[in-house]
Amino acid sequence: MPAYWVARSKINDPVEYKKYTDLVPGIIAKFGGKVLARGGRFQIMEGPDKFQRFIVIEFPTFEQAVACFNSEDYTRASAFRRGGAGEVENVIVDGGDATK
Repeated sequence: MPAYWVARSKINDPVEYKKYTDLVPGIIAKFGGKVLARGGRFQIMEGPDKFQRFIVIEFPTFEQAVACFNSEDYTRASAFRRGGAGEVENVIVDGGDATK
């Protein structure tokens, strides 16, 4: 059953943040992930307008999504943004049975 990374980000330093975003697609692919939405047009319907970028990534399983986030490769890549280049909120959601 698929699982999804749902992330909101605010870019503070585009040059440093790009060092992170250049590495992430390859890391995600190693864990079977597929980007469904990244950047692009959005409209905040409720909640704070702090974030400028929204990302949805599908993984084959919840465990693969968690393993990707916790991997050494992702930890190294995210160090670029965690150093102040960006702020991110990331939630992993199990696809589950949407009829419940």
